[in-house]
Amino acid sequence: MGREIKRVPLDFDQPLNEIWPGYLSPDKFDSLPCPDCKNGYSTHAQHLYDLWYGDAPFHPTDTGSTLLQADTPAVRAFAERNIARAPEFYGTSEIAIVREAQRLANLWNGGWSHHLAQDDVDALVAAGRLRDLTHTWDKDREPRFQPKEPAVTPTAAEVNEWSLHSMGHDGINASVVIRARCEREGVEDTCPTCQGHAGIEAYPGQRAEAEAWEPTEPPEGEGWQLWETVSEGSPISPVFATADELAGWMSDPERGRNWVPQETAAKFIADGWALSFVATPETGLVSGVEFVGHHTSEA
Repeated sequence: MGREIKRVPLDFDQPLNEIWPGYLSPDKFDSLPCPDCKNGYSTHAQHLYDLWYGDAPFHPTDTGSTLLQADTPAVRAFAERNIARAPEFYGTSEIAIVREAQRLANLWNGGWSHHLAQDDVDALVAAGRLRDLTHTWDKDREPRFQPKEPAVTPTAAEVNEWSLHSMGHDGINASVVIRARCEREGVEDTCPTCQGHAGIEAYPGQRAEAEAWEPTEPPEGEGWQLWETVSEGSPISPVFATADELAGWMSDPERGRNWVPQETAAKFIADGWALSFVATPETGLVSGVEFVGHHTSEA
């Protein structure tokens, strides 16, 4: 998930913020809903899924975690950031900060995703899913994320705190932890009706056809364009004739919170790709463009 530079024709006219059609699987591959599951999980795994997202009763002590409080440093910091960003909504008093911190603590205490046990963390590390904590970024090497030396296995407490001030866990992390716990408990994690596909074939051979389908890239050309890859992928800037023009557009203060200095934009464009966000102890949570374009230049 992030930002990347694509070279497209100067007259490329894909609408901004609309997913490139070549990345979208045809509708004919849409399967029928499975009658026995919501998303391919077994009954037990679905319960764990609900615990992960706070849709079933959960308490931090269920995993040996610590109950978050309004004065927990990470909670308090997040609340202060919310207050600073929208004082007209929250107010600015100490009471407003405490009220928001308590709301966040109550919210986060209700879901497994912020209260992992060490077994859960170990499963994520084994799957390569905690790179913010186990790897460092090196723009001059491939892959760009390199394992820390010596190897690092974060503690559950470290991961749980990281989940509060970073982009946190995604659906893949949820699946890794849920399936690992099912394996430890000796129960099936997959719906037997649909074999984990969360749907059944609308016609014989549909699944094989869908699996054989491959996305197609936009046409190549002389133009320079910024794309997002948080979704399947869509353009988010006009097409420019030169990299300098694109850097100038990215550094236009009228773009508000997405603005970056032109030198930072130019370095990112030269690199060509960045995560949406990067969190390190040194930088905190910053945009990937800023990290690639500025912080890596100081290494």
